[in-house]
Amino acid sequence: MFYLFFLLAVLLAFCLLLSVIKTGRFKFWAKALRIVIVGISVVVFAYYFIQKSVDHFLKDSLTIQVVNKLPFPLDFYIIKINEDSDPDLKYETRHLGKIRTDYYRIDYLKMDQSDQFWVAGYMGKKNLVYFSQHSIPNKNEDQIVEVRNYIVQSSKLADVAKVEIEALKFDNIKTAIWMTLGLLLLFLNLAVLLRKNKIKKIR
Repeated sequence: MFYLFFLLAVLLAFCLLLSVIKTGRFKFWAKALRIVIVGISVVVFAYYFIQKSVDHFLKDSLTIQVVNKLPFPLDFYIIKINEDSDPDLKYETRHLGKIRTDYYRIDYLKMDQSDQFWVAGYMGKKNLVYFSQHSIPNKNEDQIVEVRNYIVQSSKLADVAKVEIEALKFDNIKTAIWMTLGLLLLFLNLAVLLRKNKIKKIR
């Protein structure tokens, strides 16, 4: 998502530069291009926010329910291990979110190319207090992971999980920065377009 929002921000900044073209033969094409880019940006942002607000149920997916039985809320991540020759695609990290005591979160994973996943729980931003490895013998049977103890099953795998989780956090930060900039540029472009149309109507 980082590259998508980065591209949108660049295009929207370019639109603002095109707004200075007020005369000449390129005026019509500049405005048309601005309208197209702004329209695409509105659709992309609307789709992104709608997708984030709806249930992520996937057909033929494995349901994973993580239940926090510990006395303190923990921030949980799921890492799916893909059987792929490309090392960049081996680990797929997802943020479940913070789970309070006696509450749970559900996620859905496509396990076509995988037969195991890891669950990592953080207390605070850096303190990994829970890590477990789970094999999937039956991909048609939903998984319930009850977190009852502060335990790290494998220090070696936990170190790998930390690296993947930090990479996800960094990517989310970059995405948030460019998404915020993109939204600001989108509102500026909309304001410029609507203001000019309003001036024309008054005249």
